[in-house]
Amino acid sequence: MRRTLLELALFALLSFLIPLACFLLSDRTRPAAAEPAPTAAAEPAPEAPAGERTAAPEPTPTGEEPLLVLDTGTNTVLTVPVRDYVLGSVASEMPITWPDEALKAQAVASHSYALYQKSHADRRSLSGAFLSADPARREGFMTDEVLHSYWADAYDKNYARLAALVDEVLDQVLLYEGEPAAACYHAISNGRTEASQNVWEQTLPYLQGVDSHTDRADPDCEARFNLTRPQMEHLLAVAFPDYELPQDPADWFGAQEYTDAGYVSRIQVAGQWVRGTVLRRVLALRSACFSIQWQPGEEQFALTTWGYGHGVGLSQYGARAMAAAGSSWAEILAHYFPGTEPGRP
Repeated sequence: MRRTLLELALFALLSFLIPLACFLLSDRTRPAAAEPAPTAAAEPAPEAPAGERTAAPEPTPTGEEPLLVLDTGTNTVLTVPVRDYVLGSVASEMPITWPDEALKAQAVASHSYALYQKSHADRRSLSGAFLSADPARREGFMTDEVLHSYWADAYDKNYARLAALVDEVLDQVLLYEGEPAAACYHAISNGRTEASQNVWEQTLPYLQGVDSHTDRADPDCEARFNLTRPQMEHLLAVAFPDYELPQDPADWFGAQEYTDAGYVSRIQVAGQWVRGTVLRRVLALRSACFSIQWQPGEEQFALTTWGYGHGVGLSQYGARAMAAAGSSWAEILAHYFPGTEPGRP
């Protein structure tokens, strides 16, 4: 009898944990080629105090210093020539099949952001590096070794095409008041990009949100999934251990406030205000533009998101749409980063 009870208890536990594990892993196993994933590398970081920065590496023959990139998968700092970084960044952020001008816009954005990070990143938190990436998971940047594995038999063809496009714009970055701009990027917006201060509490004049309506019309903009009551209760309990959830799940989430771009600014959870960006992380949502509805008949929460990523700066899907409509890389970047201008690094 005791063995039977133990087996039943184990079965009940697995019935809860397996669906939860599948949900938590699902958003992290999406192939990069199918949908560009947002990366931490595209987010501005606080500036490190003067006198606490690691000495910069020696310049390459091209004149630009190599970039120091923290490989978060191996926790090692890579010294990467700028051209290699830009090429590997574009390959990780956009499918090679996308229009030329979209790929070039991404190349300039990646280059600009990397240079911005050199003087603004908190290098103590990056083991002395300027940027972080996970090449093995194709997040933020891919090394040549990973590209060989990723492209396989198409490596020579894909590398030749992408290298030619990168070389066309390698001498160009986005400048704001003469300095490299924090040219952030994300996969797809909710139809309008978000202002930087609503995500990172850092106001940058050229990151104040612009129209990107073609994103909302794209089938990849909207995503739906469900969480059972036990799954949601577990996630909220881990993130907010001091919150007391009401008996009725319909009361777990309350009033919401929105930013000008339509993302959730804050939402009531168990009667307490929580930032939309925080709840996005807690629930592993694709975007801070979301809705949560309790379905009593199914005993589950129905969640819908619009967009993918932090929503600030360049929408990669928007860049693809603009390029397909005939816009140049410079026109694409001028739209998403108003007030900036292209120039030499």
